Parts: sequence; structure tokens; C-alpha cells
Amino acid sequence: MLWKKVIVSVSAAALIGACIAWAAYAGASAGGSGKARYEPVLDPANFVSVIDNPYFPLPVGRTLVYQGIKDGGSLVDTVTITDRTKVIEGITARAVSDISTHDGALLEKTTDWYAQDKAGNVWYLGEDTAEYNPDGTVDTSGSWQSGVHDAEPGIIMEANPQIPDAYRQEYLKGEAEDTAWIVDRGGKATVPYGHVHRLLTSLEFARIEPGVVDKKTYAPGLGTVIEKALTGPTEFSRLVSVSP
Repeated sequence: MLWKKVIVSVSAAALIGACIAWAAYAGASAGGSGKARYEPVLDPANFVSVIDNPYFPLPVGRTLVYQGIKDGGSLVDTVTITDRTKVIEGITARAVSDISTHDGALLEKTTDWYAQDKAGNVWYLGEDTAEYNPDGTVDTSGSWQSGVHDAEPGIIMEANPQIPDAYRQEYLKGEAEDTAWIVDRGGKATVPYGHVHRLLTSLEFARIEPGVVDKKTYAPGLGTVIEKALTGPTEFSRLVSVSP
């Protein structure tokens, strides 16, 4: 599953080019003539009930609020780890609510489903998502669930992420093809929530959205603290509050 490549100090443009190349490679490896299919086999007995991966912890009841900019307007993203679960292919997955508003108007409402294996890897098993368009229509095309219509689960966070690990986060051909590449470990930053240390940084991208690359920064005990688009219009969000 992991793609290995020696990483040296390169420009942002070169990193984006490498991301696109990896996305093309991942797309080919998902199927096709002469290519190995991406089809992870998960054993429900190999999963635990608590998600406590340091860089992607999901304690029930926690709410994280992010603020930033999207399309020139204010963005507020509220993530809540609920007490709801769903059995997906025999695995009990935790429901995480993610609601985004843009200039005060509802932009997107999503429920994501995660589960952690005994090794500490956090798997992404599906999402129910609705994007609310300015014309009043609702787009649910990004929804998927492992085992339905040949969708496959992916890893949202490894137990021990290392440079230059790369992996699928989800897979439903033509609909959900996000991948991630670990590019940095260590360092510190300041976000509205406070000072964060021992950071982990990944670049995330999808073959179905060529040239679109996001940079995500994770902090231990919190999860995502910064998200920033590296291409296209200015778009970013930063962690503002965590409760409890």
C-alpha cells in the first residue's frame, strides 16, 4: 500500500508535481489491465473500540472548531465526535459530524465513519455528505461506504507515520479517491487555539481533481490544526477551540 520515495528539499511546485505523479500511480494501481487492484482485507476482530491515535484521536463528546477563508468569505468548520456508531463490513465505526458554513450560510454537512485497528492505524470507512449550493441544490455525490458499489476503505492516519509514506484514504472510483503523502515531522506553530508542537504534515490530493493539493498539519492529542490549499484560490482553516 505504501509508496516509497526519497524526499529532498524541493520547491512547492516540485512537491505538487510529485503529488500529481503519485495520484496517477495510485489511480493505475486501483485496477486496470496488468495492475494490482487496491482491495484491503480488514478483519473485524482486529479492531478496537477506542480511537486514540496520537495524531487522530476521537474522544467521544469532543468538539473542535476551525475558522478560515474560502472563496473570499469566512469559513467556520465544526467537528463533533458523536456517541453514534455504525457497523460497516463487520467493523464498528465511530460517527464524526462535520458542519461547514460560509459567510454564515450552510456550506456542507458530513458524517464520517472511522475505526482504529489494534496496531493503531485509523481507517476511514465511509461518509454521508451533502454540499449545499448557492442555487439551492444539494450535491451528495461524495458519499460512499466501504463495501457498497465496490468502495474500499483507506487509512486516514497511520499508527506510526513516517516520511515518505503515501497511502489511500478512501476509494470509490470517480467519486472518492483521496490520497495522502507524509512530508514532514516535527516543528511547531501557533494557531488561535494556542501553541502546538511535534507536528505532522501531509499533502493530500486526488487523481479526479488534478492539480488540487491541500496541506494538512496535525498535532498530537488534537488531530488537524491547520489545513491550507496549496493551489488555486486562497483557502485555509485553523483550529480555534476544543471542548471539552
